[in-house]
Amino acid sequence: MKTTRILLADDHALVRAGLRWLLQQMPAVEVVGEATNGLEACRLARSLRPDLVVMDISMDTLNGLDATAQLQKSSSARVIILSMHSSPEYVEHALKAGARGYILKEATHAELEFAIESVINGGTYLSPGVSKSVVDTCLGRNLGQEGPEHEDLTPRHRQILQLITEGKANKDIAGLLHLSIKTVEAHRAELMRRLDIHDVPGLMRYAIRAGIIAPQ
Repeated sequence: MKTTRILLADDHALVRAGLRWLLQQMPAVEVVGEATNGLEACRLARSLRPDLVVMDISMDTLNGLDATAQLQKSSSARVIILSMHSSPEYVEHALKAGARGYILKEATHAELEFAIESVINGGTYLSPGVSKSVVDTCLGRNLGQEGPEHEDLTPRHRQILQLITEGKANKDIAGLLHLSIKTVEAHRAELMRRLDIHDVPGLMRYAIRAGIIAPQ
């Protein structure tokens, strides 16, 4: 039986420790690394080449949804989102980013094991609660209700938007992303222009609606 190599990405050390323990009880599963944010998860996925990344959504620097989208371009690893958020907006964002599974942190050990097996074998898995929410949302759109708001932001804009809403200055953002301060300033001005939002509180409200940051 081939061993499934798994990378964990969650910003809480206790959650990662609990997940590692649970995964170690499963046959033919090996945890090859742990990441504390999406940026680190993308870096480790390139170097460790896991089969699967179990990814939280709400992480600093780069959230799990945007990290999932980046992984589709830089890694062959499949992604399962493991989150406390059950709203259809988050689930839809995750699936559009390329996640193959979405399960809630309230899931049982058996459900996590089934989700991993399904995704590794080429399938998908959604927790029953989030499956129903997605279906209900799709039915609502068919009946003419509005869907979630989408704007034409690039992945770089979304990443800089998250860092702005975390309170980081242009200099800090430039250092994290290995960009010049002028480039960060240009990206910041362009995303504000595209969104027609010109203050940080407004950007925070948009980032919550778009699933870039979680409501506190």
